[in-house]
Amino acid sequence: MQVMEEINQFFRQHIAPPHKIISVTRRKDEEQEGWRGLVEVIEEKEYMKKYGNDQMIGLYEIFLDDELDVMGFSRISLRYRSDLEEQA
Repeated sequence: MQVMEEINQFFRQHIAPPHKIISVTRRKDEEQEGWRGLVEVIEEKEYMKKYGNDQMIGLYEIFLDDELDVMGFSRISLRYRSDLEEQA
């Protein structure tokens, strides 16, 4: 739960409020230990609403270390909310 709270707080401060945290998994490999999360964010909600377009959902990957500090993140896909499949 603490990992999810850190992810939620990071996205609220730096990107946009998360729409949904899809997964949080423990990472343990030779180089680094920590956490990996997948988060959906509604992109530019007001802009899309203004022009009558469907909302865009961004899928982000985020990495945290064992102290729950964010080590990096990136948007890995973007799709219209009504699309069933993700667009790369």
